[in-house]
Amino acid sequence: MALTFPFSAIVGQDEMKLAILIAAVDAGIGGVLVFGDRGTGKSTAVRALAALLPPMRAVVGCPYHRDPALEPAGAPKPKTHLIPVPVVDLPLGATEDRVVGALDLERALSQGVKAFEPGLLARANRGFLYIDEVNLLEDHLVDLLIDVAASGENVVEREGLSIRHPARFVLVGSGNPEEGELRPQLLDRFGLSVEVKTPTDIKTRIEVVRRRDAFERDPAGFTAKWAAEDERIRKQIVAGRKRLDGVQVPDGVLERAATLCLKLGTDGLRGELTLMRAARALAALQGDKVVGDEHLKRVAPPSLRHRLRRNPLDDAGSTTRVERAIDEVFAEPLAA
Repeated sequence: MALTFPFSAIVGQDEMKLAILIAAVDAGIGGVLVFGDRGTGKSTAVRALAALLPPMRAVVGCPYHRDPALEPAGAPKPKTHLIPVPVVDLPLGATEDRVVGALDLERALSQGVKAFEPGLLARANRGFLYIDEVNLLEDHLVDLLIDVAASGENVVEREGLSIRHPARFVLVGSGNPEEGELRPQLLDRFGLSVEVKTPTDIKTRIEVVRRRDAFERDPAGFTAKWAAEDERIRKQIVAGRKRLDGVQVPDGVLERAATLCLKLGTDGLRGELTLMRAARALAALQGDKVVGDEHLKRVAPPSLRHRLRRNPLDDAGSTTRVERAIDEVFAEPLAA
């Protein structure tokens, strides 16, 4: 099995790394969109996540990695095991059958049995579904993903089969905005949106090249060098998940979030919900018991920048508009 570049060894791109960690602590945030220049570590960070996440317990033999904790009361206890959290790639050229699943032709022809062959959505259940160049994804697959992301369930009805299975996953997409925009309906499904840029600092660029070269020359040695730091982050994720439900979100913080969204003119309430959940996950990750201004400020740009309407009278970028609104809304101290 090929080794992946260690998450902790990624140079810079702090907002991208933080968004991925927040999504790892609270899968309910709704996924992460990473847009930016080619060669800035987008896919590297996502693949590093797979090696970083703590294993999960699942029912043995279940193609959907069923959670044994959700088995019906009174049912026999299934046999379980620990497995790596799935991080599944959805290639741009994938057929719909490969994504949703289809009739198992081999069994149908050899045994005359109609059996379901699970697709990528089944494999991604309880894990992460990664789409590189997500803005180039075909429209029919975009529609399919929107439906599944909203319901958390994949329904397949074809060739006499009627299958319904859980498909709850964190959607992670990456792409280059120069190659086309993302459909608004899918864009809205991402909880966090991150912008990554090619570093302009000479020292940073040199360090990126140095670490990448060291990894390619000796993957095992380089991975071992960063193993302790990756383990520290893994423990931070586990601790954050345990603390999440106990983190308090004061009414004053909710008022700040709502005021910020109103000032920016975001549609619906998904902005407030994401802002609140991301701030709570950040607090849990940092070991804080109460969400405060600093948590909100830090997660506001990735939570809101992709939810802004175009303003013909304001040619500033979405990040600039969010930062400007933050300065105005947070000018006054938070009420006790």
